[in-house]
Amino acid sequence: MNRMLTGLAPSIGALACTLACAMASPTASAQGTYPTKPIRLLVPSAPGGSVDKLSRVIGKRLQEKLGQPVVVENRAGAGGTIAAETTASAAPDGYTLFMGTVSSLATNVSLEKLRYDPLKDFAPIVLVATQDLVLIVSSATSASTVREIVQLATSQPDRFSYSSAGRGTGGHLSGELFSQLSGVRMLHVPYKGVAAAANDVIGGQVTMTFASLASAHPLVDSKKVKPIAVTGNRRAPSFPDVPTMEESGIKGYESSTWYALVAPANTPPAIVQRINTEVAAMLKERETKDQFTGEGIELMGGTPQQLSSYMKSEIDKWGRVIRAAGPGQ
Repeated sequence: MNRMLTGLAPSIGALACTLACAMASPTASAQGTYPTKPIRLLVPSAPGGSVDKLSRVIGKRLQEKLGQPVVVENRAGAGGTIAAETTASAAPDGYTLFMGTVSSLATNVSLEKLRYDPLKDFAPIVLVATQDLVLIVSSATSASTVREIVQLATSQPDRFSYSSAGRGTGGHLSGELFSQLSGVRMLHVPYKGVAAAANDVIGGQVTMTFASLASAHPLVDSKKVKPIAVTGNRRAPSFPDVPTMEESGIKGYESSTWYALVAPANTPPAIVQRINTEVAAMLKERETKDQFTGEGIELMGGTPQQLSSYMKSEIDKWGRVIRAAGPGQ
C-alpha cells in the first residue's frame, strides 16, 4: 500500500501543479503578454506646457517599446485632481497611466479634502523629470531684481499679486514659499493653466508669476516679460545670467516642479516593473534628452520604491509650507 501511494505521489504532485498553473494562467498570461490593447496616459493639463510635452514624448517612445498605441488624454482642472481621481478609480490592469505632478501627487493633499490618497491609491512607477521655475514680471514693471520686487510688494501690501496655473501647483507653492522667506504679503490669483497665468502678467492684471523655464522662454525672447530669478539651487543653463533665489538674497529658497508616472494601486508588480524598465531606459537615451535641451527639464529615472520615498518627502515638505500659510492660501 505504501509503495502504491509512493508511486502515485509524483502523479498527484504533477496533477496539483497542473491545476495550480491552470488556475493562475489567466493572470500570468495577461501579465506575460502585456500589453494587448491601447494604453491611455492621463495628463492633468490642457495641451501645451511642460507636462503635456513630456507626456507626449514619453508616450510616443513607450508606444514604440511596447508595440501598442499610447493615447495621451488631457484632463485639465482642479490642480490635477480630475485626472488623478480618474486614474485612482480605473482598473489596475496597466492600461491607465497618469503623469502626475507635484500638485496632484504631493501638495493637494494638504490643501483640500481629496477623494484619493496619493500614497495609497497609486502604484508608483518612475520619477520622470524635475524642472525649476523662474520668477517673471511684465517688461513694463519697474522692478528688475528680487530686492526690488520685495520693495514693491512691501509698498503695496494689499495690491501686490502673483498668478499660478492653479491652487496647489508648483507656481502657487513657489510663490507661497517666496512670501514666507521674504516676509512680504502677496495675493495669490489662481488660473486654469500656465498660459492664462502668464498672459495676465503681460497684461498687468497681476504683478508676477512663477513659470516653468520652457513656458517662460518664448515670453522672455519676445521681450514681453523679464526673468528675475530661478527657483533651483543652481543657475539654469537656459537662463545663465539669471540668479537663483539664494543668490538674490532669499536664503534657504529652493523649489521645483516634478513629473512622475503612476498607475492605479494594485496594478500587478510585473506590469509596473515592465513600464519602469522601459521608461527609465528611455530617459537615459540621447534621443529623449535632445527633445528637452534648453528647457530646464532634468530627466530622472529610478525605481518605484525611490519614487514612493520621494513622494512622501515632498508631501511632508510642502505640508509644512501650506500649514504655515494658513487657511485660504
